[in-house]
Amino acid sequence: MTNSTHHQILIIGGGSAGLTVASQLLAANKSLDVAIIEPSEKHYYQPAWTLVGGGVFAAEDTMKPEQECVPSGASWIKAYCQEFNPDNNQVTTRDGAVITYDYLVVCPGIQLDWHLVEGLPETLGKNGVCSNYLYEQAPKTWEIIRNFQGGTAIFTYPNTPIKCAGAPQKIMYLADETFRKNGVRDRSKILYCTAGGGIFGVPAYAKPLMEIVDRKTIDLKVKHNLKAINGERKEATFDVTTDAGVESVTIPYDMIHVTPPMSAPDFIKQSPLAGTEGPAKGWVEVDKFTLQHKRYPNVFSLGDASSLPTSKTAAAVRSEAPVVASNLLLLMDGKSLTANYDGYACCPLVTGYGKVIFAEFDYEKKPTPTFPLDPTQERYSMWLLKRYGLPFLYWNRMIKGKQFERSFLAKKP
Repeated sequence: MTNSTHHQILIIGGGSAGLTVASQLLAANKSLDVAIIEPSEKHYYQPAWTLVGGGVFAAEDTMKPEQECVPSGASWIKAYCQEFNPDNNQVTTRDGAVITYDYLVVCPGIQLDWHLVEGLPETLGKNGVCSNYLYEQAPKTWEIIRNFQGGTAIFTYPNTPIKCAGAPQKIMYLADETFRKNGVRDRSKILYCTAGGGIFGVPAYAKPLMEIVDRKTIDLKVKHNLKAINGERKEATFDVTTDAGVESVTIPYDMIHVTPPMSAPDFIKQSPLAGTEGPAKGWVEVDKFTLQHKRYPNVFSLGDASSLPTSKTAAAVRSEAPVVASNLLLLMDGKSLTANYDGYACCPLVTGYGKVIFAEFDYEKKPTPTFPLDPTQERYSMWLLKRYGLPFLYWNRMIKGKQFERSFLAKKP
């Protein structure tokens, strides 16, 4: 905790985005005064939680003390951000401290709104209800999957933006293979209940995913938004959108993996930094190319809480962070902002043990493959990258500010 009440650059959030930007700024100029407001003492590599839920990654290997991750030269303010006053370049913390800044980077992550599904908070982790979206819950997902004796297994996707849009189905494919290995698949029914209109939002990858769904005899139910769970009765109730309107449908289950509704943190939604209409409503409103705030030029945002119309993944942050760092330094020098983000995001779609479709795409939802391979195919090499390569790069390069190109392996021109 620093005693200073003013910092040249103040970063809200010490997750993937905040640490990466801070590290890159200090790598460019170690004399910068950079402070990070982050309440958590633990830092998590969340992309591995699917593999924790699938029984191939230990939960403890996804966590390190935050202190070990904060870059040398940055001040860590261990507090909760509560209020923004961008007209006066001020931030107020939950404990009442007022911190001023010259430049602000906002990246506090996303909020999990468990309470928006009636009955979910009370039954999470029991009555066959699991979710990979919490560190403590991911191991329980594996416990439920490996002990499953047959029946109906439901996997849900809500009607809100979420972090990693592919994660809800990744765990489903691992569960399918585990059920087969344990000899219970022939007496099991798997339902993928998504509030969306299809399996995945990028057409080039939706096609092979639908082939996998068909091959695995998974029942895809679109426009199904989970609204309530009765853990005692083991019943899930959905709002189902049809041509005639919205109707309530209740489905009995034996296990259910829930992806909760998500939103920007409340202190973002209630702040002057939030957009007030359209897709940016409630999110930090920034230019999608420069990542500069549309109304406050000394404010930037990236990651899950931003209004950027792309997937909310660590891979997206990896491409967003150098744009923020570069443009912030240019702004400080009184120069025009020239760094631009093309919307690059990556979702390693785990389709089974040893199989991954390495989905990469941009704002236009066009495939942007890093490797000289057909990106729509399941590959063991991409499984190895997901399982071993990406965690290594995350801990040892990304959050340490050591920028690497997307062609860090073997892309040919």
